[in-house]
Amino acid sequence: MGQIRNTRQRTAVAAVFDELDGFHSAQEVHARLRAAGDGIGLSTVYRAVQALVDDGELDSIRTDSGEAVYRRCSTQHHHHLVCRNCGRTVEVEGPAVERWADRVAAEHGFTDVSHTLEIFGTCTTCSQARAASAAAQPAG
Repeated sequence: MGQIRNTRQRTAVAAVFDELDGFHSAQEVHARLRAAGDGIGLSTVYRAVQALVDDGELDSIRTDSGEAVYRRCSTQHHHHLVCRNCGRTVEVEGPAVERWADRVAAEHGFTDVSHTLEIFGTCTTCSQARAASAAAQPAG
């Protein structure tokens, strides 16, 4: 892999992720930087985010709507549970998934494989809020 330059823009994008919890889009990071007076362009933010992903400094997932979102993440391999409603994300290990992926790759002659796994659902807080809202609705 070629050397990735540590530009001012990349440092600024990385600093935004240091302040954020959860996953955020490149557009959200761009808006935060612009609001803080940084004239950085959106395409530069996308390049900086991708360089941080390539370096393993950010984790990237696609939401169930297909949007790429990013966050600072632990360095060990893991998967995510993602709430469709509030976006809460929980890192989980998946040893059974790892074994399955290795077995399927080997069966098909693939080596040097990688994978990502996101499981989308509704977290407990959102489920309880939905149930409380439904219970408060008058019967039709």
